[in-house]
This record gives sequence, C-alpha cells and structure tokens, in this order.
Amino acid sequence: MDILQTVLAAIVTLGILVTIHEYGHFWVARRCGVKVLRFSIGFGTGLYRWYDRQGTEYVIAAIPLGGYVKMLDEREGDVPAELRDQAFNNKSVGQRIAIVAAGPVVNLVFAVFAYWLMFMVGTSTVVPVVGEIRPDSPVAGYSNIVGRELIEVDGYPTRTWEQVSLRLASRIGDSGALRLRTRELNGTGAAEISVAIERWQFDEQRGPLYTLGITPYRPLLPPRIGSLSDDGQALAAGLQVGDLVLSINDVEIAVWMELVDMIRAQPLQPLQLRVERNGLRLMLELTPARMQAESGEVYGYIGAGVTPVSWPESMLREVQYSPLAAIPVALAKSQQMISLTLESIWKMVNGLISVKNLSGPITIAKVAGDSAASGVESFLNFLAYLSISLGILNLLPIPVLDGGHLLYYLIEAIRGRPVSERTQLFGLKIGMTLLLSLMLVALYNDLARL
Repeated sequence: MDILQTVLAAIVTLGILVTIHEYGHFWVARRCGVKVLRFSIGFGTGLYRWYDRQGTEYVIAAIPLGGYVKMLDEREGDVPAELRDQAFNNKSVGQRIAIVAAGPVVNLVFAVFAYWLMFMVGTSTVVPVVGEIRPDSPVAGYSNIVGRELIEVDGYPTRTWEQVSLRLASRIGDSGALRLRTRELNGTGAAEISVAIERWQFDEQRGPLYTLGITPYRPLLPPRIGSLSDDGQALAAGLQVGDLVLSINDVEIAVWMELVDMIRAQPLQPLQLRVERNGLRLMLELTPARMQAESGEVYGYIGAGVTPVSWPESMLREVQYSPLAAIPVALAKSQQMISLTLESIWKMVNGLISVKNLSGPITIAKVAGDSAASGVESFLNFLAYLSISLGILNLLPIPVLDGGHLLYYLIEAIRGRPVSERTQLFGLKIGMTLLLSLMLVALYNDLARL
C-alpha cells in the first residue's frame, strides 16, 4: 500500500505540473495564431485521446514523466500553403519567445497559487524554540539561547522551523557572520547573536539545524516503542509496539533520545535490553544494523519509532491567513524559494554545493508520497516547490530546454536573423549530453539515498 501510494502521489504530482507547464505553451500559441496539432500528457503509447473543433489531438500517454505540445512547423514537415501563416516558424520572434517562455512562467505563477491555497488552508506548527546546543558545533558557546524562540535568521522573520531551516540552507557555501535573533517565550527580552561560518556546509542527512548545532525543543519522550519496521532488527529481536525500554547493557534509559544515541553509537554490537511489557519485565538481545550516511558517518539502526506525545498548547502555532492576506505571503514565499533555487544552482556551478543535492524521479516520488500522507498543506507545499524547480530548470540556457530556445530567439532578435541550423544542431548535442549527465547523477543520488 505504501508503494502504491507513493506511485500514485508521484503520478498526480507530475501530472499536475506537466499539464500546467504544457498548457502555458498551448494557451499562448493559440493566442498567437499557431495551429496546435497535439497536446500530450506523458510519452509513449496513447492510452486515451480526443479532438477539439480546431483539430487539436489531446493525448494521455503511458509514460507519465513529461509531456509536449506539437505545433505546426515547416521545419518538421510539409505545410499546406493555406496554413503557413499558422506555422510556429513563421511567427515573429517576439511571439515565439512568448510561446516558449509561457510554460516556465505558468509554473512560477502556479507556485504562487499553490502557496496561496496552503496559507488559506492553514497548518498547526511547532514554535521554533531551541531545545539543546550540540557540543563542538558553531553555536557551542551560546547556551544562553536554550529555551528561547528563534524569531529571525539574518534579519528574516522565522515563525516556524521550516522557515529557520530554509534561511540556514540559503547560506550554504557562505563565509562570514550568521545572525540569529531570539526572545523569551513570553515575547520579551529579544537579543541577537552572531555565529561565524566558513564555507558552511550542512549534513545532507540531518539538515542545517543539526550542523549548526541546534536541537529543536521537544517534549520529553519516554523510551516506548511506537512502531516497528517489518525488516528491522528490533522486530527480529522480539520487541513489540508498546514496550518500554528500561535499560541497555545495564545503563538506565529515561528518555527516547538516550535510546537513540546508544543505538546509533553501537552498530553491529550485541545489546542487552531490559523492557517492560504489560507489567512484566523481560530481557532481549538486540544487534543494531550497520548503516552509513552519505557523509561517511557509520551508525546503528534497529527500525523502531517512538510513541508520540501531545505538545503543550503554548508550543503550537496556527499559521493561517484570509484569502486577501494570503496573497502577499504567498508572493513572498514564492520569491524566497525562487531565490533559494537560483542561489543553489549558482553555488553548485561554483562548487560550493555538492552535486549530491541533485534529486531525480525516485526521490521526487518518495517525497510526493510522504507529503501526500502528511496532509493537504504538506502536499501543496511540495507541489509549489517542485513547480518552481521545474520552471527555473526549463529557463536555464541549455539547448533542448525552453531556456535554450529562448537564448536562440534572443540572439535572433538582436542580430536580425536566426541562428544557423548547424549551430542549433551542435547546441542540441551539447544540451542532450549535459541533460543526460545531470539525469544520471540525479538517479545515482536517488539510489544512494535508498
């Protein structure tokens, strides 16, 4: 069922974004008087097709990994004399630029719409309060911020942990001062600290908060088993949901994180667990599996989850806006994510960010499934971010992408004549090579994450 949910969520996500992208091309082409021959969602064999009054064929194809709009074009076949004025290649350079740019632009506009819906639906989030400071980390000397709310990062307001993480992520590869502003939970005593960073990178598995050295506040969780993986060491050792772990190798365990730390620190080491089950005390032997993060860190893993506890009302925050108030918030969020995406691409080109950050279809499918399972607001958030990524990716000046075509048309507008077919063919080969290389790297990263 989990696999089915992941696949369906991925198909729905990609289907929505591809349809929106291709509809942008389609809508502007029609307004510019170009005859559209086919509007296809997906590639390969057509599963379902129909025609409109203007003769356009609409296709839903078998491979849901993209789509295309096929327009009348003399470069792709003979065009009857009476239809030549409806051919794409016979339109002005300005019209061709508008048609090609429409797809990515619509993706960016849709992101604003998705964020607008998300902020109207609203969500209950945890107030970003610092729980612990990790030793030997950039903030190790600032224990005075423990128990305080993070309200700004580099001058940007942060009402949620997501906003904190995004602001920290935007500083990847940077050097200088990272400014954090905090206050007491009652809203008083605002103060700022400045943390020195040098070509800052964060752990790809644990995220920027962990690398900075901040552990978010959370209620003390008892070491009670809440879930078990079907193929995990915990289930194989005889642990059951509801078991309370009292000690490991005669070391008493009081809270869940103590259990986690001991398990992670001892991969492949036999451990003696004393647990309480239905009033009875049992001894179990458990050997954590050996796992290795992309950073090279080796840690123990048993495939067990904690029993969740309720958060106090004072630590929860409702983030919801009226339809009118949600508009500027959605615009600001879109602008932030666009800037973050562009900065990340630029830093990746400069070598400040590892190509390990590239993601492919497997990661997209997994995140789509997880976000769909987490609720409407999570799915809308992911949908908006992916739409922005798709829009920006297609605007990159790489031949075979929309941005490559735009580059040719801009050169044509400046020179007064089109780029030669030979140059375009050469660019096409370079673009295909580059795009296939990026796809292979992204797929490799997907498999490594699995």
